[in-house]
Amino acid sequence: MYDKDNIFAKILRGDAPSTKIFEDDFALAFQNIAPRAKTHVLVVPKGEYTDIYDFSANAPAELQAGFWAAVRKTVDILGLRDNFRTVANTGAGAGQSVFHFHVHIMSDERFKTDF
Repeated sequence: MYDKDNIFAKILRGDAPSTKIFEDDFALAFQNIAPRAKTHVLVVPKGEYTDIYDFSANAPAELQAGFWAAVRKTVDILGLRDNFRTVANTGAGAGQSVFHFHVHIMSDERFKTDF
């Protein structure tokens, strides 16, 4: 069940601060407050979806397309076209700690030889 008081819901409502990178009608991208790479940005859809499974099964096609376009635009804004990773953890066992679907965009110089 979706928790309307999770931190990403609060950020989307403007009830919690974030360092915004990109925003449109479909998604918000912002800096991760606990980065695990030199660049670590989160992209969250504007909707109540707990994980990628919930999002892909229940979000309208327009929101899904808009969300993935927002991920691409965020990568372009960050200048990471050829050097980034995307991660979407699903479930506590896989490391998901905030149960609002989100994608991590991460980049670091070491990735150039780490793939």
